[in-house]
Amino acid sequence: MFFAGTIPWYSWLMFAAVLGGLMGLNELSRRSKNWSLLLFVAVPVLLTPYWLYMGNEVSNWFVWVKVYSALAGSIGFMVIRFTTFADRNKWFLAFPPLILAVNILEAVLREVQVASINGVSDGLLLMGGTWNYVNAFAGILNIVTICGWVGIYAVTRKNSRDMIWPDMLWFWIIAYDLWNFAYIYNCLTANVLYTGVALLLSCTIPALWWAKGAWLQHRAHTLAFWAMFMMTFPYLFTDSLFTVKVSYEPSAMWTVSMLSLLSNIGVVVYQVNRILRHKLNPLKDELHTDLKRYREVAQLRELAPAH
Repeated sequence: MFFAGTIPWYSWLMFAAVLGGLMGLNELSRRSKNWSLLLFVAVPVLLTPYWLYMGNEVSNWFVWVKVYSALAGSIGFMVIRFTTFADRNKWFLAFPPLILAVNILEAVLREVQVASINGVSDGLLLMGGTWNYVNAFAGILNIVTICGWVGIYAVTRKNSRDMIWPDMLWFWIIAYDLWNFAYIYNCLTANVLYTGVALLLSCTIPALWWAKGAWLQHRAHTLAFWAMFMMTFPYLFTDSLFTVKVSYEPSAMWTVSMLSLLSNIGVVVYQVNRILRHKLNPLKDELHTDLKRYREVAQLRELAPAH
């Protein structure tokens, strides 16, 4: 139903390589400021002339915007992770939710654009429809439910330096993943196995397992790595042996878009209920301070002071 035929073994092997590679690079980026500077400053500076040279091959505006917005997020998070600037200027804590909202909005705009496309566009066969508008609305709901940014802080744990967002819990992350998967399924139709599954898992797995509370940092890092890779090798997963295309069945596009919408409506209902019941201000308060998952991450602030 969802893919065009059976996915061959070598595509699953490449899937594992992409997932492992992204998680490995993310672990390197967590280790130190030097690794972060190398991966998010030096590497893109060296590659930018090549990307400009390849400009006609990487023609989709969304790809260009995504690589530099992901890098901007990663560099901005480095300010929180490795300096005292955010401690002295609390307003800077608004940067993480702002860059996250901008990244979601970029995809929402692209989805609305794809809704009117039926044919080949930027090397991809697209089939636009009402489902694009449904998932675009889900993306807007996902932005609306970003909460608790006032509690963001940096902490050193083991050999890593992370930006922690205690109020960003698993249910919001899953709703985001479902929305983003639907976006990729609808708009990146030859890249869904890698961008739609491996990339999302590469940040969700550590956020739910060994590096809790740092999902947005993981997301920015892995997205930046993937966007740089796709800018450098634009056809590897869209027109090659490893390409895995969607089925182009309207029922499949409706299914992923409705799952996205329903999950994000669920988060909205849950958050509104908490706000009203506990008399919270979503612009100033953290919404989940009484939950075990929140306390598990928030306690790191006392166990390992940021500075």
